[in-house]
Amino acid sequence: MMPTLEHMGRVGAWSGQLAGLPHAQVRRAAAHIEDLGLGALWYGEAFGREAMALGSLILESTEHLIVASGIANIYGRDATAMVNGARSLAESSNDRFVLGIGISHEPLVNRRGHEYSSPYKELNGYLDAMADVETAGPDPAEPIPVLVGALGPRMSLLAAERTQGVHPYFTPVSHTAATRELIGRGTFLAPEQMVIVTNDIAVARARAVRTARTYTRMANYRRMLRSQGLGDDDMDNFSEAFFEAIFAWGDAEACAARVAEHLAAGADHVCVQVLGADDGTFPHAEWELLGPALAELAGTR
Repeated sequence: MMPTLEHMGRVGAWSGQLAGLPHAQVRRAAAHIEDLGLGALWYGEAFGREAMALGSLILESTEHLIVASGIANIYGRDATAMVNGARSLAESSNDRFVLGIGISHEPLVNRRGHEYSSPYKELNGYLDAMADVETAGPDPAEPIPVLVGALGPRMSLLAAERTQGVHPYFTPVSHTAATRELIGRGTFLAPEQMVIVTNDIAVARARAVRTARTYTRMANYRRMLRSQGLGDDDMDNFSEAFFEAIFAWGDAEACAARVAEHLAAGADHVCVQVLGADDGTFPHAEWELLGPALAELAGTR
């Protein structure tokens, strides 16, 4: 199988939890997502396991699922390590790996001991370095797809010009529409969407607030949300407008409907992140409820 983005299908899963779970639970979660008929499994790197190591574990636990980093932090490894790590994962998995990279956020970069400055310049230079990497192993028949985690228009255009796609995170449907209009057709657009599978509004809001606190403290997310018509009061006080724009909630059909909105707005693929209970476990029960509706939307069931 060639590493084409079309193999990801229209809907995939996104999980930040996998980086912190024991190996056995990661394997079970990955196998569950594959069994549900979704096209891809995305994972983060902000905390927990290193991106290439986690990608290897997920790939070893599945047979057909496309596995994508969302994102591998460019400050976590130099360009040579990034390219060779991705090539190793693609080679060992029959070309099932997609490399999502990004600049991350100032507090997370500073915590690693780096200086966060000029994200555009840093990423552009890193892409130059990736293009110049010399490898000793056999060349793949086609290059490994590279996507960029981008929020603003300048970074999205850079991704469109120099890579195969854009992977926005924590963004409303309006951002998907604006990004598609900006980058045009031909560039893969894969936004992330958080969903809460419950009809209890109190539970949904509690999970949303718990999650949102992490992102509304980040300057990059605040700038993006302001560009989508949300003010500082919305973010700081978790207004109804903010809640409804960022989080989908309700039964499986309601959550799938939000995914369909992203697809209608121009997304090629939507990365669905289920927010479960804050108990350190993977939300298997919620995924079991949601999976059939998403698989139907993706056309795999």
